[in-house]
Amino acid sequence: MLVGATAFAIVGGVVGLGLGVIAYPPTAWFAVLEIGVPAGFLGGLLGLASGSIAWGIGRFGDTPA
Repeated sequence: MLVGATAFAIVGGVVGLGLGVIAYPPTAWFAVLEIGVPAGFLGGLLGLASGSIAWGIGRFGDTPA
């Protein structure tokens, strides 16, 4: 979960910085937060979901039917 949140937040921050510089350079750093924070939450949710699936497969995948 932490890896996904960090990776998505970094990518979102870079994208936000790029868009902010294009749109209005004096407020570009606010675009980093406006795009980076939601991207971090999305990465955390995706990391939590994939980690839960992996844990479930590892926990219950070897039980006989």
